[in-house]
Amino acid sequence: MTHDPADVRVDPSNADQLRSWDGDGGAYWTEHATRYDEGVAAYRPRFSDAAAIGPADAVLDVGCGAGQTTRDAARAASGGSALGVDLSSRMLDLARRLAEQDGLSNATFRQADAQTHPFAPDSFDVAISRTGAMFFGDPAAAFANISRALRPDGRLVLMTWQPLAHQEWLHSFFTALSAGRDLAPPPSGVPGPFALDDPDHVRALLPRAGFTDVRLTGVNEPMYVGPDAEDATRFILGQLGGLLDGLDDAGRARAVDDLRRVMADHLTDRGVLFDSAIWLIEARRG
Repeated sequence: MTHDPADVRVDPSNADQLRSWDGDGGAYWTEHATRYDEGVAAYRPRFSDAAAIGPADAVLDVGCGAGQTTRDAARAASGGSALGVDLSSRMLDLARRLAEQDGLSNATFRQADAQTHPFAPDSFDVAISRTGAMFFGDPAAAFANISRALRPDGRLVLMTWQPLAHQEWLHSFFTALSAGRDLAPPPSGVPGPFALDDPDHVRALLPRAGFTDVRLTGVNEPMYVGPDAEDATRFILGQLGGLLDGLDDAGRARAVDDLRRVMADHLTDRGVLFDSAIWLIEARRG
């Protein structure tokens, strides 16, 4: 069935995110959902521990993607429920299939803009998001909306990236694919992977949205990219191949060779691994 992103109601500030996540970007993430889950698998235990989901909890998973975190939440809340929301219809279709395969009847999924969706007030015990809460066009409005959906004293648990300087993986990929050009990586403090990388910004933002007891804990773990250099190179080119635009054939070949060399330099007995760092952000609805 053909899906038209125009059918989904989002805040205008999130229209570009909808086009990407419900378009080619979301399609690639769906095709490689297992690899993306494997990439951040080292953080899974710490994120689960921080979420501390109880057996009767109602959980909201923001930017759930293909739903691994929603399924984890549904297992923990065996007598409760887990709702995953995302902008990507393809990833949500996969999330539903995987939850059904796992027999998780308490896991449901909805295509929605968490910044504006009319969640029932005071209806969730915990709101979680694994690298999915950094893309809001209006973060203050989004977190205020999530706060209203939480019950009094309900908990918010986010996993977000620390600043680019701590992300060997992305710095290495941009350097390799630059072919001598000055390519600007995603900036800090704007919608994108590094929107919540500044602790001071987070500590100011969340209280304005109705949260208290804001805590950030830094965690460093290796990011998995692939089983070998060739596979890892193909995977990253599928995601960041647009960085090669504007290069001639020789420049493209040089950039791809540089990326392959970087992958080979990071090959271990556990596959291709790069340093990475996240914030575990915890807060409560005030």
